[in-house]
Amino acid sequence: ALWSAVVRAVPDSRLIMKWKSLADEAERQRFTRAFAAHGVDPARLELRPGSPHRESLAQYGDFDIALDPFPFCGGMTSCEALWMGVPIVTLPRVRPVSRQTVAFLAELDATDLAATDEQHYVAIAAALAADTDRLGALRASLRPRMAAALCDGPRFTRGLEATYRTLWRRWCESQCR
Repeated sequence: ALWSAVVRAVPDSRLIMKWKSLADEAERQRFTRAFAAHGVDPARLELRPGSPHRESLAQYGDFDIALDPFPFCGGMTSCEALWMGVPIVTLPRVRPVSRQTVAFLAELDATDLAATDEQHYVAIAAALAADTDRLGALRASLRPRMAAALCDGPRFTRGLEATYRTLWRRWCESQCR
């Protein structure tokens, strides 16, 4: 329903979904019927089956914006989308399984792509689709930002060491009481 709202909010958009089960015609028809029930013309859907990893990465060039699933976020898929220059709109919830993408976005100083509710999710996606200058700038900057934020081993290690030290101190304080 939510992804249908995004498609309806962005004129002339189409939704590409890619997953191994979409190789099955019955599964493809199930998705087509579900989106049609929410007002999405089947011609605006492109349902792709799984493919080898290299081919999957190359297909990110076909996407302008990624829509993070929920209640379980994309995880590695979100990381790959960002690495391939595709901004991702997410809807983090309370549980950790829904918050990995927002953690990536926080490292990239892009939490404005994290929605607070379903209406905000649609609004973020529609605004980003309409703002081609911003979309182009994001697409060009995401990989360098990912490399700087998430691929800096020494920085990551310093942060991990600081976390361990904090946890150790808390444990020590709890033992001294």
